[in-house]
Amino acid sequence: MTKKITRREFHQAGVLAGAGAATGLTILANSKSARAADANDKITLALIGCGGRGPHLARDFLKRGDCEFAYLADVNSAILPSRKQAIAAQQGGKEPQCVQDFRTVLDDKSVDAVVIATPDHWHALATVWACQAGKDVYVEKPITHSGWEGRKMVEAARKYDRVVQCGFQNRSAPYNMAARKYIADGKLGDVHLCRIYNQKPPWGNCPVVPDSEAPAGFDWNMWNGPAAEHAYNASMHKCWHHQWRYSGGDIANDASHQIDLARWLLGVDYPKTVYSTGGRFSTPSAAETPDTQVALFDYDKLLVSFELTLFAPYILKTDSGVRDNDMFPYWMQNSTRIEIFGTKGMMVVGRHGGGWQVFVRPKGRKPVVKDQMFGRFPDPEHKENFFSCMRDRKRPNADVLEGHLSCLMIHCANISYRLGSEKLALDPATESFTNSDAGNALLKREYREPWVIPEEV
Repeated sequence: MTKKITRREFHQAGVLAGAGAATGLTILANSKSARAADANDKITLALIGCGGRGPHLARDFLKRGDCEFAYLADVNSAILPSRKQAIAAQQGGKEPQCVQDFRTVLDDKSVDAVVIATPDHWHALATVWACQAGKDVYVEKPITHSGWEGRKMVEAARKYDRVVQCGFQNRSAPYNMAARKYIADGKLGDVHLCRIYNQKPPWGNCPVVPDSEAPAGFDWNMWNGPAAEHAYNASMHKCWHHQWRYSGGDIANDASHQIDLARWLLGVDYPKTVYSTGGRFSTPSAAETPDTQVALFDYDKLLVSFELTLFAPYILKTDSGVRDNDMFPYWMQNSTRIEIFGTKGMMVVGRHGGGWQVFVRPKGRKPVVKDQMFGRFPDPEHKENFFSCMRDRKRPNADVLEGHLSCLMIHCANISYRLGSEKLALDPATESFTNSDAGNALLKREYREPWVIPEEV
């Protein structure tokens, strides 16, 4: 008989506390702030990057009632008036200041923390500068563009005693904490294989267009920032996820959530070797990154695989109808599932809600689910964890070091792919390759003045 673990039972049985003790994480039952939201006692935030993800983050932070946005910063001045209007409406008419250059924000000592939702190639530098300015940071995933700059982010956070929460909200989900404890308690047996999937409908097929003038009010030079100088190009701008100079393709953009979650569930850090192959096979495009990719990460007695497809309209993400209710996805055609194989059972986990199920040997040709737990989207819990850590100065659930290690896996896979599927051996002590000078050269980019992360942060 299937044993169903409901959310109520999860809390009542004390599993929540047990998971926290087992993992050393801060787990909060209430997604609202524990601190009174007095008008004079609100946390002052600034949003850096007001395009795609930024407004969603701002809206959800303001729902808490204990914070307000003093600044909105974006290189595209054309979008700022509408963003300001929306924020002002949500925070009682109080309008944030709008700036194109976010360094203005860092000079204001009244700002407690910044929320960074820029394109990926800006995440690290903005985080380092914010730490140096004494600000706590909530930074979207993937937090880095290279392995080297991830280590600099960790150094900056530690040196300036800053709370840096990465946007890996799966680490704040009670159902994922329970799954991690389930594995740690040995209920799956010995785990030797994990498969991570990121499969989506056609995406990233950017048309090839000539360079042109940047749109009016858009500071292309600053948007380009740390990347090598280049004339404005509409495809590079709109499809930056698929350009090596700005990101790492969908293994970095979307799959970083599953990769981080899998690494955390398995309790591993550095892989011994990394190998990746693939290509852009589906549709001709200005995109540089693959639409089909496989990567293998080798750990002690454990193999972790990753599979990417960006051409499959029949494989769908977990929608709100599933993750807001007591339902499970149809796993076989779920875009973002994780499969964990142990000697006693197989666990399938969904990110951002979707829950998990453990399958054992079938009976009568029908599947047998031994244990399972429904899940919910953990954004409120993740933001609460960030605010809680800002107050007690503890490390957050998705601390910058954890974000760095997960992104390092991604960078290693992409480096292998870009070197023609070279198998790379990683030295944890130096976070570099022992067998590839060419690979080591790709662990750090060349920065462009003045957008430079220094060796000494």
